Amino acid sequence: MSYYDVVGAEYLGDYRIRLAFEDGKSGVVDFRRYLDIGGVFEAWKDLEAFRRFRVDRELGTVVWDGEIDVAPETLHHLATGEPLPAWMEADAESPKTA
Repeated sequence: MSYYDVVGAEYLGDYRIRLAFEDGKSGVVDFRRYLDIGGVFEAWKDLEAFRRFRVDRELGTVVWDGEIDVAPETLHHLATGEPLPAWMEADAESPKTA
């Protein structure tokens, strides 16, 4: 396991999930931000589909049907407010195509 791996998840209502991480930290992530991204996240417009998540211990993150997941490093950042790892910060600065 890595420092950022998700080890527990509790649905809190709406699009909020409390996440617990391998490093002992926890926090709440509001996944509503992903609804505007579209693509695979379109499935979450059905709140019942969103609520059917599980923790995948092998991947170290929360997953949904349709092979939907968010990187554990990103979840750790959103839940705790701690900076992203340096390798992700550098990647975030490069241009993205939609």
